[in-house]
Amino acid sequence: MAHPAPISSIPLETSLLQPGLRLAVGLSGGADSVALMRVLAARATELGIVLHAAHLHHGLRDAEADRDQQFAADLAHSLGIQFHTHRVDTAAEASRGPETGKPGESIEEAARRLRYAWFRELMASRQIDAVATAHTLDDQAETVLGKFLRGAWTEGLSGIHPVVQFPEGRILRPVLSATRSQIESYLASLGQTWCEDATNRDPAYTRNRLRHQLLPELEQWNPRIREHLSHMADLARDEETWWEAEIARLVPQLLLAGRPVRGGGRAASGDSAVAVDTVRLAAQPVAMQRRLLRHAAGKLGVSLSFDATESLRQLGLQGRSGQQLALPGPLTAERTPRELRLAPHSTKAAQSSPPAEFLLPIPGEITALGRRFRAHAANPTQESNPASPATIRYWRPGDRVTLRYSSGPRKIKEVLERLKVTGVARAQWPVVEWQGQIVWMKGANLAPHPEITITSEEE
Repeated sequence: MAHPAPISSIPLETSLLQPGLRLAVGLSGGADSVALMRVLAARATELGIVLHAAHLHHGLRDAEADRDQQFAADLAHSLGIQFHTHRVDTAAEASRGPETGKPGESIEEAARRLRYAWFRELMASRQIDAVATAHTLDDQAETVLGKFLRGAWTEGLSGIHPVVQFPEGRILRPVLSATRSQIESYLASLGQTWCEDATNRDPAYTRNRLRHQLLPELEQWNPRIREHLSHMADLARDEETWWEAEIARLVPQLLLAGRPVRGGGRAASGDSAVAVDTVRLAAQPVAMQRRLLRHAAGKLGVSLSFDATESLRQLGLQGRSGQQLALPGPLTAERTPRELRLAPHSTKAAQSSPPAEFLLPIPGEITALGRRFRAHAANPTQESNPASPATIRYWRPGDRVTLRYSSGPRKIKEVLERLKVTGVARAQWPVVEWQGQIVWMKGANLAPHPEITITSEEE
């Protein structure tokens, strides 16, 4: 029989635990989940909650995973708690990916997706109302640091949320302010064992490298780094709540449905395009401009990187009517006299009517006209101060270039004749223009520009 548990050793957010709540603990068998199970079992009567235990066998680690499943079942039985378990084939699911036709996932991503899918199934069955996971302050620090290294926006830096609401029920994190050392000290005071997952030391997993290599190194610089990263998550989460309200207030004024018609008003466009009023966009602070543009792309199911957002913002504020920009997703953004239109990219449409122009951020990279273009400042010290974007387009009569070792500029028409380019290929020959000068041309060795460098290769 398990020993009575001290009830004050681990910080527990009891405001998440309303009387009458049927709560399942995600019980992996590891130290964190075992501690959460024990502390909630000790306080269940006081809190008025009904506890369950839920263990997902991921189909990995063979006999070791079987051992963890049996350990979790035995612990739940010793505490008089109903035990739920399920088995999935994580490796097979990872190779397939989350959706048919989508790329595969990492084992970590697939395991998390399957775990939460099962939790939602349990809640949908009405056997439980919510699931508690044993995420700690250390998990929060690792999550925020990992998101920062991947270039997350503020919403990413908000890290692990104390509550996640699904249609079927809630996921709760009641020990998010507890440290791993507090967890292990608590279990030691009980004489309670737990299961060690051998993969938690495998450096092939990103989280393990953060946990065992990077964070200990950062603690040499600041012993409170984990606490500070956790505070950053709190700040980011609260600020995101404010931003969401502001975006909701401004979106009706700046995001436009359909297309403008002569004489005023708008007509249905028949596509899923989203339009942004560029005059009103320009009147907003830069931070709001970025938020609004990312919100517009998000309505089309695309999450934009910082570079893509900046390219889109420059097109909206500085672009000329007719200019276009290729975005991930894929999306195409087009500048009109008063709007910035975002629409899913159509390969067929692109083939029948090639985009007029694409903006290339400096520094940055995009795919356009069947090629991958990259731009850098010639002087690396200037990279932190982005220049105005270059324009990727097809050459036009009158365009001139300066070839390397040439005595002066030459007409592109003459260069194409020397390259023996004819027919459709000649009409659709790509160049890159920056500040009125052609700085790159397919197949030509141009004189280097003193301020920027353009490289490109076929997709």
